[in-house]
Amino acid sequence: MLGCPYLTTVSVPGEGHLSTARVVLLGAIAGGTIFLGLPVGRMQRSAPRLRAALNALTIGILIFLLWDVLAGAFNALEIALGKAQDGSGTWWRLTGLSSVFVLGLGLGLLGLVYFDAMMRKRGGREPRSLGAAAAPVTQPVERSAATMVRTNQAYRLALFIALGIGLHNFAEGLAIGQSAAKGEVSLALLLIIGFGLHNATEGFGIVAPLAGETTRPSWAFLLLMGLIGGAPTFLGTLVGQSFVNEAMYVAFLTLAAGSILYVVIQLLNVAARSGHTEVLMWGVLIGLIVGFATDMVVIAAGV
Repeated sequence: MLGCPYLTTVSVPGEGHLSTARVVLLGAIAGGTIFLGLPVGRMQRSAPRLRAALNALTIGILIFLLWDVLAGAFNALEIALGKAQDGSGTWWRLTGLSSVFVLGLGLGLLGLVYFDAMMRKRGGREPRSLGAAAAPVTQPVERSAATMVRTNQAYRLALFIALGIGLHNFAEGLAIGQSAAKGEVSLALLLIIGFGLHNATEGFGIVAPLAGETTRPSWAFLLLMGLIGGAPTFLGTLVGQSFVNEAMYVAFLTLAAGSILYVVIQLLNVAARSGHTEVLMWGVLIGLIVGFATDMVVIAAGV
């Protein structure tokens, strides 16, 4: 979203007040749409060009999300800088938010680097897949989520995408909760529609690395990925009703940015190995367009 949508809202006096139960329900709806795209992950043996297209589309969506969260987080620093210059804020406040920005970005990016290395090391003690001798390829065995994350890079990428999106969605939930707490009913509803559209495309992005895997992800694994990516919207809505903390916004947004950046780099490596350059560029372009198009709904709310 343009500007700093997670930190500001538009006042619409006299709209009434949403009950806690309704806010909880609306937050659950906004986060729940992420499950719409998850069944794509159970596609098997997709054509190489189709798999490359799914990967490229995911890259486009994630690049948009990376821009989105970095713009929101950095806008908070720009506001703090302006206040420090005109005397309405302090330089210590700016320094604190800048530190949160750098630490969050670094932790989100480097944390996944070391976590991935640890999973690779642990996964080396087990076979990457059961193999044809253990089970026919036409009847893949569905293994536990923990085992697949340890032994399969595609599953780790799906987990990392879900983590990054979950952090991003927590900030979106905070915006919903904040607007609902102020009695801005129409704004809260528009935010839910816009974020719900976002989450629908994000669910597809989570499982795109799994399309074409010989070992089909279990429904339990897909449910877990949906909860990791979508439940933070619900949790953020609850927290946003109670209080608003600028440092917390910046922390979650930069953590999301770091993890999304890591995933984008990994997916670009996968795309480079596939060799479908034209498919990659078309997919990235379409993913970016989808991201900006769904974002227009939220911008129309005046955020």
